Amino acid sequence: MVPYHEILDEEELKFVLEHYNIGKEHLPKIKVKDPVIKEIKAQVGDVIKITRKSATADEAIIYRLVIG
Repeated sequence: MVPYHEILDEEELKFVLEHYNIGKEHLPKIKVKDPVIKEIKAQVGDVIKITRKSATADEAIIYRLVIG
């Protein structure tokens, strides 16, 4: 039931930020205390890629910045 979460590496993060022409601070936030963030051992400042099932697009990808 929980969508797939993964930590972006620096190369992929750079591509995403350039593609959307934004900085990390403009991404939606997710708390470091979130159970999934704890499970994948993400740190404050990491960017997480969340892949969800979508009824209209088959898959939806969301990026979130881990905060304290």
